[in-house]
Amino acid sequence: MRALSRSLVALLLCATFRAALCFIDGLLPNGNFEHSPKPSDMKGTVVINYKAIPSWEISGFVEYIKAGQKQGDMLLVVPEGAFAVRLGNEASIKQRVKVTPGMHYSLTFSAARTCAQEERLNVSVAPDSGVLPVQTLYSSNGWDSYAWAFRAVFDVAEIVIHNPGVEEDPACGPLIDSVAIKALYPPRPTSKNVLKNGDFEEGPYIFPNTSWGVLVPPNIEDDNSPLPAWMVESLKAVKYIDAAHFSVPQGRRAVELVAGKESAIAQVARTIPGKTYDLFFAVGDANNACAGSMVVEAFAGKATLKVPYESKGKGGYKRAVLRFVAVSPRTRIMFYSTFYTMRSDDFSSLCGPVLDDVKLLSVRKPLKKM
Repeated sequence: MRALSRSLVALLLCATFRAALCFIDGLLPNGNFEHSPKPSDMKGTVVINYKAIPSWEISGFVEYIKAGQKQGDMLLVVPEGAFAVRLGNEASIKQRVKVTPGMHYSLTFSAARTCAQEERLNVSVAPDSGVLPVQTLYSSNGWDSYAWAFRAVFDVAEIVIHNPGVEEDPACGPLIDSVAIKALYPPRPTSKNVLKNGDFEEGPYIFPNTSWGVLVPPNIEDDNSPLPAWMVESLKAVKYIDAAHFSVPQGRRAVELVAGKESAIAQVARTIPGKTYDLFFAVGDANNACAGSMVVEAFAGKATLKVPYESKGKGGYKRAVLRFVAVSPRTRIMFYSTFYTMRSDDFSSLCGPVLDDVKLLSVRKPLKKM
């Protein structure tokens, strides 16, 4: 029922604005770059007309890349379809999309590093902007999908993805493919959970034909987080995964803590000082060959709990509970993984324990101390 009502709301909003580019969730127009420029707008692989790529505007050194194309000894791979774009020094791609002022949206796009080790991307929708590091690889094929969220201020969002890098080779920049958008609906606390979005069902768009999930970058505030109500308070990303490609303890979505203590997720909950609360959560593995000894550390104010999990990398989970007494009107709830873990099938991809079904409930009759 909730999904149906959201669809009806989105359709009504689209009907209200009567915009050709108004859609619910999914790829932007030509978001996978499969509609190519005309040969007259190309010079080799370089796009020379700023409106040559249908539905997009470009600036700077932008290349139109075909799957299987070589760069020296390196074979360039495209994750979906046959084409992608590469952003050279100070290059950008831009598209305008009709949105609803006041609503939150999440962008998802796939990116791959080609040359430099410390590549990054600026993503912006005025007045919001953010810098996404792309140097750490989390998948074995060299591509990762990233999420970034914004709050619409105007009825048209100008989406810009920009490479701020300055390399000796102007063509040495990241590949971009499959750009999508999804409307985010603000979750609310309920009588069954003080936390918002504790099941992680509300989150960024996940491409149905990819099997590596979506990275939610670090240091994102909860106001514009791709995971509504949650903050990524760490140096590295957390991964948003789906039940279609991974083992998920409950529902359709969960979070994988992929970078040890550098991959933390947090939420501030309203609590009553002196009252006892139970923090329930599930810890497991994603059935992605992430095997070994794992530990998830949970924090609720000053209370902590370490939950060990022996993973065989084939799916499964266990449940845990942290009981604590609130000492302030707001209690910070946080989770991170104690250890770094690598996938056993390629020994190059970071992975980690799965977190799901997080619930915070007040305890009516606290247990008496023995």
